[in-house]
Amino acid sequence: MHLVARDYPRGLRLDPHMHREAQLVYAAKGTMQVTTPKGRWLVPPDRAVWVPAGLEHAIDLLADIELRTLYFDLPWLKREQRYEGLTKEFVVRVSPLLNQAILALFDARNTEERTELLVRLVMLELHQAEDSATFVPLPREPRCRRAAMIVLDDPTGLHDIDTLAREVGTSARTLSRLFSTETQLSFKSWCQRARIAAAIQRLSTDANVSVKQLATQLGYASVPAFSAAFRQVTGRTPTAFAGKG
Repeated sequence: MHLVARDYPRGLRLDPHMHREAQLVYAAKGTMQVTTPKGRWLVPPDRAVWVPAGLEHAIDLLADIELRTLYFDLPWLKREQRYEGLTKEFVVRVSPLLNQAILALFDARNTEERTELLVRLVMLELHQAEDSATFVPLPREPRCRRAAMIVLDDPTGLHDIDTLAREVGTSARTLSRLFSTETQLSFKSWCQRARIAAAIQRLSTDANVSVKQLATQLGYASVPAFSAAFRQVTGRTPTAFAGKG
């Protein structure tokens, strides 16, 4: 395993690329968006993303970032008892323990024994912390993909499936079925996930935005309705997520 600590400015994009090693990518500060063929992951500072070896991915930095990346060699990983769970990308919720273990690995005073123990702790926490709340799956079927991109380009809009279906050249019934098949979410649930992802991005990058403003901009009828939807996806209210409560 080797470690890389880099700081990046807001707005930078790390274009699609891949690595021979698997990665645990963690922003100690700042929010990023990680895109893979499977979908988009919003990764605020209390999340980290696991990227398997050889998987193409891009990273958009939505704020000034303090990036801390752990690279794992495949031969070492394959000796892990639960290696099969590490062959796909996923986001993990970073507990205080996992946060401290990751940051401690970058201590230049570490002995070999301490580093080994910290790595084991990271792997243990990794297996217990998978969290897909900030994941927006991207369909592969061309019509469904076009519809998804229309929504993602304007997540604040109130998108009607009949109108979207006409825009992409299919029926509402077919588009609804495609969303369920391709994303394992209903069209309504997928749109809600996209809107909450947009909310997470805004809350992570704009300290001045209020929950009331955000609820209005995202088309919710009231702050309680927005808070309930946000909590259903993330497990927290938007106020708690933004650290304002």
